[in-house]
Amino acid sequence: MAENDGVPRRRVVVTGLGAISPLGNDAAATWRGFAAGVCGVERITRFDTADVPAKIAAEVKNFDPTEIVSRKEARRLSRFILYALASARQALADAALDMAAEDPTRIGVEIGSALGGLPLIETQSVTLHEKGYRRINPTLIPATLANMAASYVSIDLHALGAVSAPAAACASGIIAIGQAMRRIQWGETDVMFAGAADSAITPIAVLGFYRLGALTARNDTPERAITPFDADRDGTVLGEGAAVLVLESLAHARARGAKILAEVVGYATTADAFHTAAPDPTADGATRAMVGALRDAGMTPAEIGYIAAHGTGTPLNDAAETRAIKRAFGAAAARIPVSSQKSMVGHTLGAAGALASLAAVNVLQTGIIPPTIGLHTPDPACDLDYVPNVARRAAVSAVMANAFGFGGQNASIIFKKW
Repeated sequence: MAENDGVPRRRVVVTGLGAISPLGNDAAATWRGFAAGVCGVERITRFDTADVPAKIAAEVKNFDPTEIVSRKEARRLSRFILYALASARQALADAALDMAAEDPTRIGVEIGSALGGLPLIETQSVTLHEKGYRRINPTLIPATLANMAASYVSIDLHALGAVSAPAAACASGIIAIGQAMRRIQWGETDVMFAGAADSAITPIAVLGFYRLGALTARNDTPERAITPFDADRDGTVLGEGAAVLVLESLAHARARGAKILAEVVGYATTADAFHTAAPDPTADGATRAMVGALRDAGMTPAEIGYIAAHGTGTPLNDAAETRAIKRAFGAAAARIPVSSQKSMVGHTLGAAGALASLAAVNVLQTGIIPPTIGLHTPDPACDLDYVPNVARRAAVSAVMANAFGFGGQNASIIFKKW
């Protein structure tokens, strides 16, 4: 057992990965896309964009929900729940965890979401006004509540331990994984299914982000629409998807002979207390999150070999994150490769940090650092090593992933090579 502030803590490892993303419908395909610098942004197909000024998004493609649920459930459940279920089942298989041989009261679920079932609420509102209340989905409420991805996974796996669903905007995924790590460290559970899911490519969400001024205007060049850290960046692109990690106590993983992919060693979350949508320009909260994760891990800045950035492609966020990395890492910041997976899958909202964590584990496994695609004209205010356009090989022993959400919720987590 490790100690922190004199309190013994169990070590926590990653033993399974699952994902649904614009790059593929499993964790392996998603990682191959990240490593190859594949762009998942295309014209929106979910609704008619003729009268909508934002016309591109990073949609999940060729996902068949009837492979995991009945046709009736596929019609009734929100997509974020379906993505979480599919990702959790993949992670379970990847971890080779025999649920029948486990104590289900020692297995928990921590899967967050930013917008939950917003698309279903939107379509059901139209149904109400056009066809009347008798046509409303009778399972509308449990199909749309933000906690239901975690709850459906718990039911599906018969996991009877702690079940929670962080709703921390774009920081939800990392907060879910960090809180899952804590539950294991403190001995509350032995195994956690942790991550996040979101699917909000819908007129209300797209127009809401557009009216906020957060979306790019590059509708005609989807392959270079979201360009984090580039001088010409003008906004983000909505994406969707999910990622779920299986976390276990080291003792539990060893006892069952599990393959260990990485160790989770540090986590911290902070608040900006500044603005509902804009980052604090001083980057104080983001800095404290990174410093806190390093302190929690008992590591120095020099030990981090790669940072999976929040990197939204918006002018304010990218500059603030650059400032925060410099403040948190000091002289080491200049030599650490940093890249943003959002350049490939768009902003997947709550799922962003979970997908970044999946990338972090794969970086440790493969020694491949994914690129920031579309980065051709570096912004002088973003002057770190952002791995432009082409993946890079490097010996990396520890990775930090960042996620910063609306309302000033910041989260950083550190994974270490096993």
